[in-house]
Amino acid sequence: MDTYHVLSHAVKEIINLRDDNVSHLSNGGAKTFDEYRHVCGVIRGLTHAESIIKDLVQRSEISDD
Repeated sequence: MDTYHVLSHAVKEIINLRDDNVSHLSNGGAKTFDEYRHVCGVIRGLTHAESIIKDLVQRSEISDD
């Protein structure tokens, strides 16, 4: 499996995890403010990870040209 496919799979998993956490919040899953803050931090971290991976893919595509 080449690097592009590995990174693509990682992004899909990150998006799925983020969507699960967003759904958890939107369905009232956070019972305390601390849990709410934690889940928001997880969402923020997953969004950041997705951004980093997409940036790496873009940079590698540019360097391949």
